[in-house]
Amino acid sequence: MKLLISLLLWINFANTPDLASIRKMYPDVAKSETNAKEFTDKLSGVSNNDEKILVAYKAASILVDSKFEKKIGEKIERFKEGAKLLEATIKSDPSNIEMRMIRLSIQEDVPGITGYKKNIKEDKKFITSYYAAQSGALKEYLKEFVLQSKSFSEKEKQFVK
Repeated sequence: MKLLISLLLWINFANTPDLASIRKMYPDVAKSETNAKEFTDKLSGVSNNDEKILVAYKAASILVDSKFEKKIGEKIERFKEGAKLLEATIKSDPSNIEMRMIRLSIQEDVPGITGYKKNIKEDKKFITSYYAAQSGALKEYLKEFVLQSKSFSEKEKQFVK
């Protein structure tokens, strides 16, 4: 029995993507259907019990992937699934700045008709307020996001420079 549990844990760990590779892929995910599919595939083994930041990226992968669905019904269902998962994940850890960045990146790119743009100001304020307290790779990653973001004006971007 112990061997079986160890094997299952190893298999789960082997299928869990590392955060650094996910962060590297994320900025280009919405640029093409191929990128979106690769990102979705990479996160397909992530379950709701995994590290919450990975669950947030999985939610983002579903949202981005919905953009490339051909049938409108499937597009809407995938979008709702991704948005619901992302909101639940953020609710479980509302002080996670990276999850807020993920939601902001999604909301600034989705069409207004989706109705999923209501947290842009809140997430911008959160990122602006807590950016200085971050360090290392996460701080650099956030800086890169802010500098290319459509949600921050040139003047607003000064806090990361």
